[in-house]
Amino acid sequence: MYHILIAEDDNDINQLLKRILTKAGYRVSQAFSGTEARLLAAMEEPDLMLLDLMLPGMSGEELICEIRGKSSLPILVLSAKGGLDDKVNAIRMGADDYVTKPFQQEEVLVRVEALLRRAGGQNPQPAKEEKRLLTAGELSMDTEGRTVRVCGKEITLTSHEFDILQVLLENPKKVFSKDALYEAVWKSGYYGEDNTVSVHVSNLRKKIGACTDREYIQTVWGIGYRLGGDVS
Repeated sequence: MYHILIAEDDNDINQLLKRILTKAGYRVSQAFSGTEARLLAAMEEPDLMLLDLMLPGMSGEELICEIRGKSSLPILVLSAKGGLDDKVNAIRMGADDYVTKPFQQEEVLVRVEALLRRAGGQNPQPAKEEKRLLTAGELSMDTEGRTVRVCGKEITLTSHEFDILQVLLENPKKVFSKDALYEAVWKSGYYGEDNTVSVHVSNLRKKIGACTDREYIQTVWGIGYRLGGDVS
């Protein structure tokens, strides 16, 4: 039974989400402020967090930044802030997905399932695969343990950032358009105005760039992205 932390100050919405998730078979913890959510996330180590941005005590944005400094906990934002800038900023800070309120129950469940699956948390009968180590210069990825090291230092990636990097490492000679990367990682159709891929690639570059000056994700202008460096 996977454990989900709900961080939502509106009691009605919090209780609704609890009923939805409990009925679907998840174990649920509830927080009604940002500070309470931070405490529960540290104490209980949930498998996923549903996070409102407008929380008392500590904002959702502040909580995302703090969690991302030490954890790859999947974070699904549920917010009444529906602007593109709000979505882009949340993802840039480290959120894995974003759903605008009012939401459909089915959509929330599907997004939760997808995030857990990508994080390796919801796969009752995983296919056995041999442990693989993908490398490119000073960068190495353990695809089984889902860890990445640059110059020997482990870096913390969100599940989507990890998946994007894995796609590039597994196809070192291929140039991926934004829509191809989106479909490979998010498993759904891409909409041209969506800036999601660019934001995640930018975050990846910053995290890798904090350890090395070498460019591992190259932009092919007018086409998309490809891996820089040799893979073994």
